[in-house]
Amino acid sequence: MAIRVLHLCAVDFTLAKFLAPFCFFLKGKGFDVTAACTESVFMEPLREQGLRCVNLPIERSTNLPAHARSYLRLSAWLRDERFDIVHVHTPIAALIGRLAAARRHVPIRIYTAHGFYFHDDMASLKRRADIALERFGARFHDYLFTQSEEDRIAAIREGIARAERVRTIGNGVDVRRFAPERFSAEDRLAMRASLGIPGQARVLAVIGRLVREKGYFELFRASAKMAARFPDFRLLVIGAALESDYDNSTHQLHALIDELRIRDRIIFTGQRTDVPALLHVADVFTLPSYREGMPRSVIEAMAMALPAVVTNIRGCREEVMDGETGYIVPTRDAAALADRCGRLLSDLDACRAMGRAAHERAERFFSEDLVFERQMEIYEQLLREKGITR
Repeated sequence: MAIRVLHLCAVDFTLAKFLAPFCFFLKGKGFDVTAACTESVFMEPLREQGLRCVNLPIERSTNLPAHARSYLRLSAWLRDERFDIVHVHTPIAALIGRLAAARRHVPIRIYTAHGFYFHDDMASLKRRADIALERFGARFHDYLFTQSEEDRIAAIREGIARAERVRTIGNGVDVRRFAPERFSAEDRLAMRASLGIPGQARVLAVIGRLVREKGYFELFRASAKMAARFPDFRLLVIGAALESDYDNSTHQLHALIDELRIRDRIIFTGQRTDVPALLHVADVFTLPSYREGMPRSVIEAMAMALPAVVTNIRGCREEVMDGETGYIVPTRDAAALADRCGRLLSDLDACRAMGRAAHERAERFFSEDLVFERQMEIYEQLLREKGITR
């Protein structure tokens, strides 16, 4: 009988955008894979591709009664399903999932920290509380994966994991899909035309939900500076706020755009499935976030031979080599962001050279195949430890 694996997260956006490739990888290895989370519009296409998906509502807020209900539903469901492995993701789903899986004596419980919620740029009391919660949750899993090496070191330092029970798996993308050689100069011009972008425009791209912590306030202020410097400047915003986002800054962001008078310089694409083709129209990529784990969007841009300007935060500083494949700037610093992005946009030859270096780095270190194999090694190790045969 095939080993039964559950991947649990809070929302199906996370499942579709980040977890599904590994789920399909496991299916290809002969595992019986189920994914569960709150369903919206992203789950049905995965079902159509053959992945078993279950709607299990989990809120991303601090609604404790709702979390208790999610725990009880999940616990009852796990009692009947009898999974061999429960692999949890995202903070709230990870805690609820580990508690329920431990209660139902699931043999193997794995937690992937896609970026610990605690970080250096937060109030000390809240940081300590978040660390305490991670320590508590750690009592209920067998193994911890971190995407960034900084998180692995932090997990050991803060008593969240023992060194022998945590591994940095990194993050990666399908470098066969995110490959600039798939697209021609004509493709670039055609996509620009479809977006209303002039053929010779200087284009800066960003991928991310339209929320404050992604750094959009600073990015729009930086864009105003670049619009004044480059008459043909355009900002390409790929993504949108989710219904589950509790950030309510979208209205403020649009008000800022109008205040800065740059609405005609910004193209909002919303959620798209043709991200490689969209990135191909850009000259430079940026992600000015306040907090990340190991952002995949930066790797996607690097794979597409774009230099990236990112903030000096966990994950980003492991992906971008400052001055070689892009630039690293302070968080919440619109002037520094405008300076570094402007420097690249003003010298397209140097920009392309950095982009080529970024592409080489992505292929060498950030292929999703490497990430899958690292996880598979630990799956096999834990199955041997538990005496479970495939």
